[in-house]
Amino acid sequence: MGIHIGGSKGAIADMNVVPLIDILLVLLIIFMVITPLTPKGLEALVPQPSPQNTKSDPDIIAKTIVVQVASGGKLKINQEDTSWDALGPRLELIFKERAEKVAFVKGDDNVLFADVARAIDIMRGSGVDKVGLITAKLEAGQ
Repeated sequence: MGIHIGGSKGAIADMNVVPLIDILLVLLIIFMVITPLTPKGLEALVPQPSPQNTKSDPDIIAKTIVVQVASGGKLKINQEDTSWDALGPRLELIFKERAEKVAFVKGDDNVLFADVARAIDIMRGSGVDKVGLITAKLEAGQ
């Protein structure tokens, strides 16, 4: 598309779009390369309930550490009573010689989440790498 002024020897006003197309193609390639590198989210390990007919392995049960936060500020580590002050040192002692540092937290229905979060914080501070939550449905095998 052009405008001719003054016959064949006059000025021609044609827009040069080649540099614009080059810039757009470079931007398109950059965005195509960057798109797969965007983070998708956090990976989460979801515990799966065991089948109903199988018996639980005694070695797995002995290695599993469950911190139960009960109402009234009571704590238990695998049915053993403990206090908030003794929770961290006790967990450090338990996980000192273990390669897998995985523990679970179970909170009663009427316990505030702040208490469960406090227990998780103490567990992470005492060297537990992964902390899982046990819910009532998971315990029931659903």
